[in-house]
Amino acid sequence: MRALAMLGIGKTGWIEKDVPACGPMDAICRPIALAPCTSDIHTVWEGAIGERKDMILGHEAVGEVVEVGELVKDFKPGDRVIVPAITPDWNSLEAQAGYQMHSGGMLAGWKFSNFKDGVFAERFHVNDADGNLAHLPEGIDPAEACMLSDMVPTGFHGVELANVQFGDKVVVIGIGPVGLMAVAGAALRGASYLYAVGSRPNCVMAAKEYGATDVINYREGDIVDQIMEKTHGEGVDRVVIAGGDVNTFTQAVKMLKPGGVIGNVNYLGKGDFIQIPRVEWGCGMGHKMIAGGLMPGGRLRMEKLASLLVTRRLDTSKLITHRFEGLDAVEKALLLMKDKPRDLIKPVVIIK
Repeated sequence: MRALAMLGIGKTGWIEKDVPACGPMDAICRPIALAPCTSDIHTVWEGAIGERKDMILGHEAVGEVVEVGELVKDFKPGDRVIVPAITPDWNSLEAQAGYQMHSGGMLAGWKFSNFKDGVFAERFHVNDADGNLAHLPEGIDPAEACMLSDMVPTGFHGVELANVQFGDKVVVIGIGPVGLMAVAGAALRGASYLYAVGSRPNCVMAAKEYGATDVINYREGDIVDQIMEKTHGEGVDRVVIAGGDVNTFTQAVKMLKPGGVIGNVNYLGKGDFIQIPRVEWGCGMGHKMIAGGLMPGGRLRMEKLASLLVTRRLDTSKLITHRFEGLDAVEKALLLMKDKPRDLIKPVVIIK
């Protein structure tokens, strides 16, 4: 089969590989909708997870089942399915402890394009099909459903990690697609003042549509100063970090009230250490909590998020700025994510 792969750090290309084998609890799917992710960019061009050779890229997909193992109960060939970016091993001890995304070791629930071939291919393998696939609801656009693979659950998990409550003042740092979903999730959770940090016009517009009350443009001055001015020196209750770098934590701690929580879902692709400001962290005693986590995966999560599309409580179409057709277009979409033109939020490739 044909696939787009990481050939090595800084290199991608099309390769031929064998169609993956289907285990007794697994499924083989063909892609219907695919989306590249900034994580793919970190992996290839920053070498964030180390060297990989001829590893198929991609972890965001809606697909059609073409084969299932003999122990799979709930899926059959021809079913259209949402495929989560994180596909845990549900019988692992880590899953039983409530951290399925780390099944088999830290971050090991993230298999696609990490240590296992991803979805940018004519066929791809899904482990534990009954636990990880979700049926695509009738009437839902596969491109919009593709946002449920990673963008929605990652953004929402940032909100969960920050423990946003009714009436909280919340900052979302970074309003790419994940950050926009954090804005949407914080609004659904009842945030009052919701500050979105970003500058690209289409992202700013989408952030307002998803519920941001204010936009903080980092090009117009220090974001901490702007937040403190907006909050009359009090700071905010919660911060969700969905963009930036290792230095962003300094800003987040400074704008956070004592007793507040920072939820980080940003993939830190480079840098050795995170800096925490001593004084603003209350000399270590300020009850300013920092939580960072990989999104949960699995079928239940996908089904619940899909129900938000069905009931129209969430509209992911605002994320999709570029649509392409055909497997060959995946490379163009990936490079678009690398170059990030100002009109980009998220590209999707449809495969008929």
